[in-house]
Amino acid sequence: MILKGKRIGFGLTGSHCTYDAVLPEIQKLVDAGADVWPVATFNVKSTTTRFAEGEELVKKIEDITGNSIIDSIVKAEPLGPKTPLDCMVVAPLTGNSMSKFANAMTDSPVLMAAKATLRNQNPVVLGISTNDALGLNGVNLMRLMATKNIYFIPFGQDDPIKKPNSMVAKMELLSDTVEAALEGKQFQPVVIEKFRD
Repeated sequence: MILKGKRIGFGLTGSHCTYDAVLPEIQKLVDAGADVWPVATFNVKSTTTRFAEGEELVKKIEDITGNSIIDSIVKAEPLGPKTPLDCMVVAPLTGNSMSKFANAMTDSPVLMAAKATLRNQNPVVLGISTNDALGLNGVNLMRLMATKNIYFIPFGQDDPIKKPNSMVAKMELLSDTVEAALEGKQFQPVVIEKFRD
């Protein structure tokens, strides 16, 4: 299997409602033999919402991966020159983090890990979860789609009637997307039909 023995970074940003869809995908990577290194933005670890308590979420992820969460820019920086990743996943990727990444801003451990991976010319896989992918953030989405070594988990509108600018990745396609990215390919189709109940 292509994932066996691969060092995969897994970054989470603050789309708290998406964590339930992401945790099983982290488990799938581990079950496939990947060595998964979790990375979190400052908000993920410190925020409690109706979806999850930050510290509880971190413990779940550490239990799944067997690795301590990378929670500072200083801890994430060595993922470039010293301990490189074969692939970096960011899922969920909020619109806020997407706009920063597209404009070369590095103000969180997740963005530092992604930047470090691109520096090594290794793939970065993004799983978007943003209410403005088809709004002001559309330009940032397209900039990242046109960037070498960046790949997307297929995404679509999650509620085109009530939230017409919102798009969310189909997280269950995460492993397939990572496998394709490790071969230098974008898993297709990347833009999918809206989600159905």
